[in-house]
Amino acid sequence: MPLNLTETARNLRKEATDAEKLLWKHLRTKQIEGLKFRRQEQISRFIADFVCYERTLIIEADGGQHALEREKDDERTAWLNSQGFTVLRFWNHEILPNLEGVLEVIRKACLAPLPCPPPLRGEGASNVTLSRKWERE
Repeated sequence: MPLNLTETARNLRKEATDAEKLLWKHLRTKQIEGLKFRRQEQISRFIADFVCYERTLIIEADGGQHALEREKDDERTAWLNSQGFTVLRFWNHEILPNLEGVLEVIRKACLAPLPCPPPLRGEGASNVTLSRKWERE
């Protein structure tokens, strides 16, 4: 059964940290390489701080609570990676004093070649199916 985290995502947008607000100011309206980012976007059972579906790129701005939840974050990142996403994580205390450096890392990730998906059918498929169900789950 799909989870509906719409209200949670809405609250996260309203209660954004200073680092998230600053990053969003630079990610919105296609300012980075003409790519569209969404903020506080539900992907399956998770909410990503920022996501660019075109580049399958997720940007996470982590506050102090994430130091205590490292194992959960690692599991979440592994699942998102298994769905084809690249996850970039930055600490809030990195973003605020070093915004230009953070934006440069994001720009480079946006320009990196996309990985080739595995074949869907036929030779070499070996029961591999490319799942994009996270888009609507």
